[in-house]
Amino acid sequence: MSGEWSFKFTSGVTGNWPVTDSGQPETPAFLERAFGSETELALRRNMLWAYGVPSVGRYPLDGMLGKVVLGQSGFGMDIFVPESMLEDAKNIIEPSEPSENEIIYEEENQNELP
Repeated sequence: MSGEWSFKFTSGVTGNWPVTDSGQPETPAFLERAFGSETELALRRNMLWAYGVPSVGRYPLDGMLGKVVLGQSGFGMDIFVPESMLEDAKNIIEPSEPSENEIIYEEENQNELP
């Protein structure tokens, strides 16, 4: 397998992958290696799609074999997004830290529950 990227061995493009001025698909950028069941991986990618960020999933190493034999890959799935949308995708995937005001508000409301 060559070191060049292609969409050939991926789990498909979700959404409309942007193209460059020359009409070629934009270069994919590595977002994360996600682990979990196929349902959890699909939910993660669908969350990106819901915010307009297309993604491609690729099983690293022998992950595709594990997926076929065991129903899920023991190596996880590498998720790629267009380079121009990488920062947006990171903000969608990574939860933000709650502010001090949000924490105090939640603690006050928990005390009011029966």
